Amino acid sequence: MTKLSVNINKIATLRNSRGGNNPDLIKAALSCEHFGAEGITVHPRPDERHIRYQDVYELKAAITTEFNIEGNCQEHKFVDLVLANKPAQVTLVPDALGQLTSNHGWDTIKYQDYLKDVIPQFKDAGIRVSIFVDPDPKMVEAAATTGTDRVELYTEAYAHQYLHNKELAIAPYIEAAEVARQAGLGLNAGHDLDLHNLKYFADNIPGLLEVSIGHALISDALYSGLANTIQMYLRRLGNL
Repeated sequence: MTKLSVNINKIATLRNSRGGNNPDLIKAALSCEHFGAEGITVHPRPDERHIRYQDVYELKAAITTEFNIEGNCQEHKFVDLVLANKPAQVTLVPDALGQLTSNHGWDTIKYQDYLKDVIPQFKDAGIRVSIFVDPDPKMVEAAATTGTDRVELYTEAYAHQYLHNKELAIAPYIEAAEVARQAGLGLNAGHDLDLHNLKYFADNIPGLLEVSIGHALISDALYSGLANTIQMYLRRLGNL
């Protein structure tokens, strides 16, 4: 079964736009769990433009499903935050400072030594590690030698191509997934997955363990409500 982890960054963005605590991030996370989400994802950035570092501590104390913290491990404050909270999973993303959203995976060949050095810090703390990668077999192969537990396939290219040619869009992801399987890596996916393209992706990627979805899911919830929207995403994954 593919788990649905709901990224709640956009709820924090809405809260921060007016100050105060409306909407309540913790209440939203607990509601996601109550409505069937199997995980909660956050992606704190150094400028705290959505998820604040204090949010991470409060979420860790409140939620009962898997907690996934995404971010750039080249930021020392991020590493300290993860080690202090010990989530079920940390997803390492090579974001640049001030970057609007994640737009590429790790070059696991170029940064091989660095990843081999940083990953044990998390694994020694009992935290599962996933590396954000493009659907490139070479990057997946190199990821397997870093000590990571999983890779998360960056799915923006799939989402953009899906409406034009879904078979062509999925092809590199099927290949990357097979390389991950042969290398013994767990497989996650995320970025721009939505109600239109999620089922086809999940149906065609064997061994998909988890998808992390935020922007599309929260946007859909504006029209359909959070409870109904989470149920719709779970149905796309075949979990209901």
